[in-house]
Amino acid sequence: MVRASLRALPPHTLRERRHTAGGSVGTTCCGLHLGKRLLQNLEPSLNCRGEAQTPPPRAGDSGFPSPCRGERRPKGARFFEALGATDELSSAIGLAGEFSSEKGHTFVDQLHKVQCMLQDVGSNLATPLSSAREAHRKRTSFSEKPVLELEQWIDNYSEQLPPLRAFILPSGGKSSAALHFSRAVCRRAERCVVPLVQAGEADPNVAKYLNRLSDYLFVLARYAAMKEGKEEKIYIKPEP
Repeated sequence: MVRASLRALPPHTLRERRHTAGGSVGTTCCGLHLGKRLLQNLEPSLNCRGEAQTPPPRAGDSGFPSPCRGERRPKGARFFEALGATDELSSAIGLAGEFSSEKGHTFVDQLHKVQCMLQDVGSNLATPLSSAREAHRKRTSFSEKPVLELEQWIDNYSEQLPPLRAFILPSGGKSSAALHFSRAVCRRAERCVVPLVQAGEADPNVAKYLNRLSDYLFVLARYAAMKEGKEEKIYIKPEP
């Protein structure tokens, strides 16, 4: 793809240029530099406005990267801790989704939708309510609709599960275990977000969504184990 793009460029763009530096003569090919940029653009990330962008290199080397609205903050700030936990959660769900897809589970599309919603969660977290411009706050607001949708999913799967009579350990096959792991990461993400909500920096619906999401992942882990015919391991109190 990159080579095709380079071939489409004017000949003068790719020609070799000679330059003299300190009395020595060297050669550079500006086409190689352009090719590097094209490679970087193949996998763009999204900024807080949902626009494709390539992360600027070395932007956070000083330990003070900037959120959406441009103000630089220390990397140790709880704002970045919440963003990182949310990103880790999406990665964990992606892994669970791959395991579940191999088993033919129909809820994989729901997991993909959750990952998309977590991008919106990150956009909201990256736009502090106390200081961001009104236009930014409107673009990154987080409604209650996704929360209600999770509750519907939870009810649907819960009705199909046997009663819970013991403490379940993460188990029940790869799909189920990965979903349990995602649930644990989700709980941590929620703990990181709650202080931001309490400080008026993030939308309360974000914390609600993560709270319901952990419940959804727990129910879904049990459902996956049941559909695959896998045994869920339970807690057994050790003998004194």
